[in-house]
Amino acid sequence: MHTRSRKNFIFPAVLLLGAGFTACKDSDSPGKMPNKDIVFANHSVTPALITKKAGFDKLEIFSLISSDDKLAGSPAFVFGGSADGSGLMKQGDVYHLIVNHEDNFAVSRITLDKTFKPIKGEYILNSDGGQWRLCSATLATPEEHGFGPMYLTCGESGEESKTNLLDPLDIPANAAKFRDNNGLGRWSAENAVPLPKTTYAGKTVILIGEDDDKASGGQLAMYLSNTIGDLDNGSLYMLKRTDGNQKETDIKTGTTVDVEFVKIDNHTALTGADINAKVDVLKAIRFGRVEDIDYRKGSAEGGRDIFFNVTGQAKSGVNADGSRTVAGRTYRLKLDAANPLKGKLELLLDGDDKSGPAKDFQNPDNICVTNNYVYIQEDANSYGTETHDAIVYQYNINTRELKQVLELDHRRTTADTKTYNPTTPSAFGSWEYGALIDISETVGVEGTFALCIQPHSWRGTKYLNPDGGSKRAAENQASQIVILKGLPK
Repeated sequence: MHTRSRKNFIFPAVLLLGAGFTACKDSDSPGKMPNKDIVFANHSVTPALITKKAGFDKLEIFSLISSDDKLAGSPAFVFGGSADGSGLMKQGDVYHLIVNHEDNFAVSRITLDKTFKPIKGEYILNSDGGQWRLCSATLATPEEHGFGPMYLTCGESGEESKTNLLDPLDIPANAAKFRDNNGLGRWSAENAVPLPKTTYAGKTVILIGEDDDKASGGQLAMYLSNTIGDLDNGSLYMLKRTDGNQKETDIKTGTTVDVEFVKIDNHTALTGADINAKVDVLKAIRFGRVEDIDYRKGSAEGGRDIFFNVTGQAKSGVNADGSRTVAGRTYRLKLDAANPLKGKLELLLDGDDKSGPAKDFQNPDNICVTNNYVYIQEDANSYGTETHDAIVYQYNINTRELKQVLELDHRRTTADTKTYNPTTPSAFGSWEYGALIDISETVGVEGTFALCIQPHSWRGTKYLNPDGGSKRAAENQASQIVILKGLPK
C-alpha cells in the first residue's frame, strides 16, 4: 500500500527546542528553569477580558495580543477573531505561537522575541486552504509524539470535514493550499490528539472528538497505526460499551463501564455520512457532542489516562428523549496498558445533576490536563437559561474537588463597553474560550499557560477578512490571547 511522504512536515529536531500543546505538556526540565530572559507584561493595548475567582488571587494575568495590536515586524497584520486551538514552539531565540481562528477558517503564526513579546504575525492557512471551521488543535513533536512537528487542526463544518496537517513553520505563500488527510476519516471534529510516543511503543494512537448533534450522536474515535508517524495506513475505530448500550445518560456519575474501540472497515473509502451510519451498526456510544480531549501528564502511564468533555445538546429533536447530556459532562477513559482498544470509562462530572459539584456547568468545551488537575472551559449553547459568563473550572484529579478559576469579563459597565458590545450588552455566556495550553516548559517559567478568548460581540470593519481568503471575506470578529502565570499544575 502506498504511503504518502511526510517530508513537508518534518524539520531537524535541533530546530524544535520546546513545545507547548493544546494537549497540555507537563514541565519537569531541571536546568531550563527559570528562564531569566522572559519578561511577562501587558503587551496588548486590550485589557485582559477575564477576571479571577475567589481563591486564585495570586494568579497573574497578562494581555499578550489582540486584534487591535500592531506588530513591528508586520504592520499590516490583523490578529483574527475566534482564537481557539493553539500550540507553542521555540526556534533559536524566538517563539512561534500557532493559533486557529475558528470562524475565519484560518491559522495564524505569531512570532515572539526572547522576552516573549509579540513582534510579527502572518497566516499559514487562510479560509481557502482551511475549508472548514477550525476549533481545537494539537501541535505534535518528535520529542513528545514521535513525529512532526505537525499541527493537527480538525474541520468542524459538518460530517464531511477532514483534518488539516500543517507544517507550523510553513511559508505564508502556501496559506491557500489544502493540506487535508484521508487517514483520520471524515468527521465534524473538535480535535485530533496524538498520545505520547511512550504510551504504546511503536504505535501511533490518535483520539478524535466528533462534535455532531445529529441522530448518530457525537463519537469518541481512535486512529491506530502500528508505525510511528503513519497517519495514512492505520485503522479507524469508534468507542462502544462492551454491553452494547448506546445511551449516554445510562452512564451515571462515579460509575465505571467497560468499553472498547470497534473498527470501521475500509474507512478511507467512506464519506462522513457513511461513517456516521456505522454508529448503530457498531453499537457505538451516542454522546451529546464530544468536544476537546487531553491526557494526564507527569508519568509514562499518563498517556493512557484520557479526559474529555461532552458539551451537551438541547432536550429536543434527536435528544427529546434525554438520552444525551444537556448541560455537559466530563469523562475519564483509562486505556488498557497492553491494548489501546480496550479500557474503562468513568463519568466524573455531570452538569445535569443539579445537586452535584458540576451543577453550574454551561456546556464544557475545551479541556487542559496537567499532572494533578483538569481545567474545563465553558462555551454555552445559548439555551436562553444561562446564569453566568463562561467559566474555567479546576478539577483536582486526586481529591475530586471542583473549583471555579476564571470568568470572562464582557466589559458591560466599563467606559470602553462600546468596543466589546457595539450594539447591545452581550448575553450571559455568549463569549467563550479557545484553547488553554501549558507553555511552562517551552518558556522556562513554571505554572505558565496561554488562554485564547473569543469575545463574539467584539466586531468591526477593521477586522474584516484578516487572513485574505475568499471563503470568509465577511468575517469581522476580534479576539485575544492572555498569559496566566502561577496556575497550579
